Amino acid sequence: MIDFLIIGQGLAGSLLAWELIQRGCKVVIIDNGRENASQVAAGLINPVTGMRFVKSAEVDTLLPIAKHCYSQLAGFFQQDFYIEKPMLRIFRSNNEWLNANKRLNNPDYQAYLGNIQPPGTRIKNLAAPFGLLEQQQTGYLLTRPLLDSLKEFFIAQNSYRQAEFDYRDLQLQASLRWQDIAPKRIIFCEGYRVAQNPWFSWLPFQPAKGEILTLEHQTELPDKILNYGNWLIPLNSRQIRVGATFDRENLDTQITEQGKESLLKALGQISANLIDAPLINHQANIRPCTLDKQPFIGRHPQHHNLLIFNGFGAKGSLQIPCYSRHFADALLNGTALSQTCDIQRI
Repeated sequence: MIDFLIIGQGLAGSLLAWELIQRGCKVVIIDNGRENASQVAAGLINPVTGMRFVKSAEVDTLLPIAKHCYSQLAGFFQQDFYIEKPMLRIFRSNNEWLNANKRLNNPDYQAYLGNIQPPGTRIKNLAAPFGLLEQQQTGYLLTRPLLDSLKEFFIAQNSYRQAEFDYRDLQLQASLRWQDIAPKRIIFCEGYRVAQNPWFSWLPFQPAKGEILTLEHQTELPDKILNYGNWLIPLNSRQIRVGATFDRENLDTQITEQGKESLLKALGQISANLIDAPLINHQANIRPCTLDKQPFIGRHPQHHNLLIFNGFGAKGSLQIPCYSRHFADALLNGTALSQTCDIQRI
């Protein structure tokens, strides 16, 4: 008997499936095999964000659980997936410099903030006219290698099927059935494709397209993540990933010249040497963001054996490990879902 049929093998579906399998559940994942937003995403984890330097909600809980999860997966697959690396936050205004200084005096932020450098600082071919701050406990997830490893694991467990999930094939009465599979419950982890889902499309998603560039360069740079409104991740001494645009209007996965130019222009403001760096790759996908910036987790109001685990937006790498655990507790032990993520809040 299959306990859970999971639709979508992005980061949400994969980590939830992993959690449920570790707890002894029989799980099958249905995925169409095409590139998803998780595979394109940078997988950044940054505990303090925005112009006011605000800690991400519940980061003191979410971050240790995320690190533990990725460490367990690294041990199982004998491969590192989470790369912890400091971040240099390059200020874009005097206000950011002032806001950062205020946070440095706040004990709640001390674990996440390091040295601050004054306006006019120049560091390894980078311009920082308003100064910069080193942030701690930042890093990025190698999402594509992780999802590839998990896919192989699911296939070996006989828990993966590559197929298009046609909603019309789902039989709700008298028992739940999709094609030849009769699961106890179905969990939709489809990312932005939830817009076509006849049971959950009513949820107030606010999807946003993002474009990312991979460049080859000859410029000496610090071996740190850079945040200058956009972000830069050094993949090695000669390759960087740069992102990401944020477009709520053109919700497609096509790369654009406009997206590329916008990313290169912002990059040129911190390092003129990088503008002409040869382009190796240009990718685009759609983040499943939500209107209130909180994930959508829970069961359908009428069809209680249909569930959703979605809406992590740009913070999936940080949030999904903890929420996978939280949802598994709710599914298997009857623990109440937190009101901040439960779709009953809508």
